[in-house]
Amino acid sequence: MKLNRFFILMTAGALLCACGTKNEEQAQKTQVNPVVSVVTAQAEDVEINNTYTSNIEPYATNNIVSQTAGRIVSINAEVGSQVRKGQVLAKMDDVNLTKTRLQIINDSTELSRLTELYNIGAVSQADYDLAKLSLNLSKKTYSNLVENTYLRSPIHGVVTARNYDKGDMYSMTQPIFVVEQIVPVKMLINLSESLFTQVHKGMEFDITVEAYPGESFKGKVNLIYPTINATTHTFPVEVVCQNNDQRLRPGMFARVTATFGVNHHVVVPDIAVVKQMGSGEHFIYVLQPDNTVKYQLVELGKRLGNRYEIISGINEGDQIVTEGQARLKDGIAVQVKGDN
Repeated sequence: MKLNRFFILMTAGALLCACGTKNEEQAQKTQVNPVVSVVTAQAEDVEINNTYTSNIEPYATNNIVSQTAGRIVSINAEVGSQVRKGQVLAKMDDVNLTKTRLQIINDSTELSRLTELYNIGAVSQADYDLAKLSLNLSKKTYSNLVENTYLRSPIHGVVTARNYDKGDMYSMTQPIFVVEQIVPVKMLINLSESLFTQVHKGMEFDITVEAYPGESFKGKVNLIYPTINATTHTFPVEVVCQNNDQRLRPGMFARVTATFGVNHHVVVPDIAVVKQMGSGEHFIYVLQPDNTVKYQLVELGKRLGNRYEIISGINEGDQIVTEGQARLKDGIAVQVKGDN
């Protein structure tokens, strides 16, 4: 009886082992390779764009001052006022101007008297020349006093500071007005020395500012500095924007984008790019002729919407995986979606 029971147990175990082996073999036969989608890598012309940051500056800044201290008789402009070249912004006390005007009259009368005497030989050449010199000096002094009594704007611009009021004593410690020319405006950017031969006066740049999202303004190279900074290996370039509508204002943060030709590089969908965790490296799975995939290191260039420029690592015509990367590893066999 015990022998029969043992025989039955052994037989059952053998049957179970046989069934298990058969199931494993069946599973191996029915195992399916990961399914992936692939696209063919294509090359196209990609613009070489560099973006630089800068602050918008006035094209010119003038401090309106008088050469001599004195009382301010009138103030004719306020902060924010648009002023024209030659417009009187302030008037100073004109006592000295009046004295000099009288001095000119006196010197002119004296010169007329001496001229008559000189013509008849009653006055020496030295006295005659001294009288002429005195009159010329009075006229120049008067002209200078006019400029420093009636303070005019030397440019078309906008008043950005007023530091005195009517009746104040001007002490020459700070300007009475600051006038800035904002038509046009300018920006100063620093370019790599490798671009020195590619930049030329009149070259167009695109300008964007945070105040007007989605808009861009056109600027042109106005000045190229002739030397390279030995520490940074860059050189300054002045970019000017006409700003006829005066929407750009000094102090705004700007991004200036320049185009330096094109590169013919492979461009791939961004979903094909896999970033390796814990590093700054990027990879793309490339389908091989034997239907395995290769984990290929790539160097990314510009982002172009939902695509990436590939500087190196992928060649035009390569079959790259765009779907199903989560189940992949280097060298694994795959099934391409759509293949029978």
